[in-house]
Amino acid sequence: MCILPFRVAPQRRASLASRRRPWCTRRTVADKLRFPLATNKAVDQVIRPLTALRTVLARLARWSGLGTPLTCGWLSGRYPHALGSGAFRQRDYFLYIPTTVTRRSRVPLLVMLHGCRQDARSLADGTRMNALADEQRFIVLYPQQSLWANPLRCWNWFSPRTREGAGEAAAIVALVRYIVRSYPVDRSRVYVAGMSAGGAMAATLSFCYGAVFAACAIVSGLMYRAADSAVGAAHAMRAGARSSPESTAAEAARKVSRRLGFVPTLVMHGDGDTVVHPRNAEQIIAQFRKFAELVTLPPQPLAEPVEQFVTGNGRSYRQLDYVRSDQVLLRSILIDGLGHAWSGGDEREIFNDPTPPDASHLIWDFLTRFRRPAPQPWRSIRLWFHQLRRYGRRRSRDGSL
Repeated sequence: MCILPFRVAPQRRASLASRRRPWCTRRTVADKLRFPLATNKAVDQVIRPLTALRTVLARLARWSGLGTPLTCGWLSGRYPHALGSGAFRQRDYFLYIPTTVTRRSRVPLLVMLHGCRQDARSLADGTRMNALADEQRFIVLYPQQSLWANPLRCWNWFSPRTREGAGEAAAIVALVRYIVRSYPVDRSRVYVAGMSAGGAMAATLSFCYGAVFAACAIVSGLMYRAADSAVGAAHAMRAGARSSPESTAAEAARKVSRRLGFVPTLVMHGDGDTVVHPRNAEQIIAQFRKFAELVTLPPQPLAEPVEQFVTGNGRSYRQLDYVRSDQVLLRSILIDGLGHAWSGGDEREIFNDPTPPDASHLIWDFLTRFRRPAPQPWRSIRLWFHQLRRYGRRRSRDGSL
């Protein structure tokens, strides 16, 4: 007796195949017993964070290519595209990496902000900061203002959005974070320094993003919120800010957030500066001193300054150190006879004076005294697993699992 196989019409076979689930989505009997419903919320809450964590780890694995050589020297780039369209996209940055830095290194990062009528190259050549980076082994980042945003390449530190930590301030910080993620930078040793308009922007970054920078240096600059318009900025440069340094510091201290923190600062100015009046240096010191007092819990003022007169081969200068707990948190240097210039710089570049003292060495000596407390990378992961265990125990008591 011959049993013929059961035959299905071709149209019927095509209909069944179209409704058949792919093998990767089929559920076994064990799966059905383990997870009664595919839409179980508990399963989603466990799988989704793990999937996200796997994605992040995969990206870190691709980035961490420690075997790949690090490109050193003078590098150029554009601001990250995540900053959006418009003027931010047109801003360039330049990066100097010494040849002694490798992928396995963890070195400091110094952010250098140029002034009006300067650019990244003129600031680097005038201050000779790249030579100092070779000597001391750190990376230098030079954000550059675009001519589209300001015809003189001035940072718009007086813009209302920038004063609140948005605008150009947010763009610079986003660039700094991008460089920290992409290069072997020690996150606890990120410093910022600027001259003139760049010094005013450095003050803004210190007040609005204190958790990012470990220390700051302001050369011939202005205090935070010294002006709210271009006209007000011109007046503040000539005669100082109209607003009170103490009141602006108190207003900033009231805006307590995760980004807030006092940044130890060096203020350097020439007593012969006719572009930015030396009164601005006094206002910066008064503002930072008040801010340091208010953000400390409980509020604790800095001690009276320790005065020192320094003389040498070049110009003499007066140094005031403001100390708390045997640590200098604020330093003022007023250089005799210096105009609106970087002391000890290359005179072939604009706003540089070759006569000592060397501002670059003074700045680096001050900045390297400080580190920002390192974040705890595993704290958030431990907290996540702790919440997951609590959720599982609660669902078990309710009989939902």
